[in-house]
Amino acid sequence: MDPTRLMLRLYFGPVMFGPGKADLLEAIAAEGSISAAGRRMGMSYKRAWSLVEAMNAGFVEPLVDSARGGAHGGGAHLTAAGETVLAQYRALEARLREAGATEIATIGALVKPDVSG
Repeated sequence: MDPTRLMLRLYFGPVMFGPGKADLLEAIAAEGSISAAGRRMGMSYKRAWSLVEAMNAGFVEPLVDSARGGAHGGGAHLTAAGETVLAQYRALEARLREAGATEIATIGALVKPDVSG
């Protein structure tokens, strides 16, 4: 298994979107819940909710729509904007990984092998 990872962070002034927020959006889409997505990622509900609030505040349209729990249950789902942001971010990651494969391999060849074992 190749241990190389590509981590892309996009900064739009004070708004940052990166791998953690993308992973959270994917988890929300899969779980249908902010709290379940947070648990899946090993983060508290408060942290997950804080990230969702930051994303919703930073984009022209909210990326996540949520409803409080209760008798009818709650839940969360990605909005059309959320789906677009996530899909475009993942496409950009793939494009960078493919276009930069030679450079990544060249840099990787210059990294010392693991000497911890």
